[in-house]
Amino acid sequence: MQHYHKRSNVESTFSMIKAKFGGSLRSKARTAQYNEALCEILCHNICVVTQPMYELGIEPTFWAED
Repeated sequence: MQHYHKRSNVESTFSMIKAKFGGSLRSKARTAQYNEALCEILCHNICVVTQPMYELGIEPTFWAED
């Protein structure tokens, strides 16, 4: 059951990324495809982090002021 939960989370994340950016990569070269996929994942993570800030009114604290 532990492994299923991890797999379920990964499949949900991939589904969200495919819904947002489409199911295929536009690049032709293997390295470019790898970089494109990483950029999509980065953009997805940024969206997931910023969404609660606006929906729930959460003020983020990224680092402490000196």
